[in-house]
Amino acid sequence: MKATGIVRRIDDLGRIVIPKEIRRTLRIREGDPLEIYVDREGEVILKKYSPVSELGDFAKEYADSLYEAIGHIVLIADRDNIVAVAGASKKEFLNKPLGAIVEKVMEDRKAVLLNNLGEGKSCKNCIVDNDNDDEPCTFTAEVMAPIMVEGTAIGAVIICSRQPALQMGDMEVKLAETAAGFLAKQMAP
Repeated sequence: MKATGIVRRIDDLGRIVIPKEIRRTLRIREGDPLEIYVDREGEVILKKYSPVSELGDFAKEYADSLYEAIGHIVLIADRDNIVAVAGASKKEFLNKPLGAIVEKVMEDRKAVLLNNLGEGKSCKNCIVDNDNDDEPCTFTAEVMAPIMVEGTAIGAVIICSRQPALQMGDMEVKLAETAAGFLAKQMAP
């Protein structure tokens, strides 16, 4: 565990404020659920709770099935990271932070279709945050659909391809939306 040197007091209602710098670094937003753990030494540990990553193996199997059906790379993400990968290197995507385009899709709460990517263009629409927008985009087409539970985006289903000149269309959008809807139903209370 890493010490921050920040000390906070518990108020009369039992609340403690997580400093803004830590919330920003860990990408904790207002309303995000946190899981509370207590270890044997009496330390209290707060961890961001991700209902999508709770699906674990199920999300991976679902991504594999979708990949086998359509032949395009399939990624499933929670609010912060890629949690399941099919059709591409796990090292390249698994547990990587999301890029701004995926965050925007979740914020806007609607599916997005992007064609004619790559071909030497800079990666302004990168799925994962690679800290280098000048790097060429490796995908030619992407479809992203938010996973919505009770009006809140908790993740996304991403279908993408590196095939030259490939154009995705309504079918891939419908597949991503259907997958997102199905995963949402697995997490609904």
